[in-house]
Amino acid sequence: MYSVYEILRDNWLLLLVGQYPSGPLGGIVATLILSVLGIVLAFPLSVLLALARLSPWRLLRWPATVLVYVVRGVPLLMVILWVYFLVPILIGREVSGFTTMLCTLVIYEGAYLSEVVRAGILSLPKGQSEAARALGHSHLGTMWFVILPQALYNMLPSMLSQFISTIKETTLGYVINVQELTFAANQINNQLLTKPFQVFFILALTYYVVCFSLTQLAQWLERRIAHKRLGATPVKPAEEGASLPTSPATPAPTVATLP
Repeated sequence: MYSVYEILRDNWLLLLVGQYPSGPLGGIVATLILSVLGIVLAFPLSVLLALARLSPWRLLRWPATVLVYVVRGVPLLMVILWVYFLVPILIGREVSGFTTMLCTLVIYEGAYLSEVVRAGILSLPKGQSEAARALGHSHLGTMWFVILPQALYNMLPSMLSQFISTIKETTLGYVINVQELTFAANQINNQLLTKPFQVFFILALTYYVVCFSLTQLAQWLERRIAHKRLGATPVKPAEEGASLPTSPATPAPTVATLP
């Protein structure tokens, strides 16, 4: 345990920001920036893919379905290698490992998030879309103004869970020299040589703390959304000694007696 404390004391800055400012930004800060950018840029793509898969036009539905199934059926490492070799050919110049990993996350998370968006749309009652179409909205207008605002609110916990998965997926950026948290931990391990267990224990603990905190936030959001969906309102407990209101007594009916 003392070795863990010594490693943290001597290398906390490398784990936090990497070699910055004398070198590129790295560490947990680079991991979080990469994850946030990946999920934010993947979200518009996921919405377009989900709308295309729910489209009544086959020219949109079939290519989107094929793309989603192919990306979801291929390991992330393979997608990273494809992008690593394909993007420089397409744009005609070399790109950094950070940009390559960001492009990979946008494609990969866009496919996964599209299923979340599609499930959120399908979870809404069909009567809402039918009512919007009866009022004169087109298919796209119904999706954009009526269905998506409600579906996106219900999808927040699932999107946050996908963000947690994205944080863990950034560790694969190490294979293309992305200077994120795992890369920084490996640098420390190469310097110490004799304490790999302690170094990677710190790495695992850091990921656990970050992901567990976000998981608790996702669960809180899920409970809050479920509470609003049910329309429940908190009931204030009655004060001690206060009597419950009683309805006024109604007079007993009189029975007429026969003479």
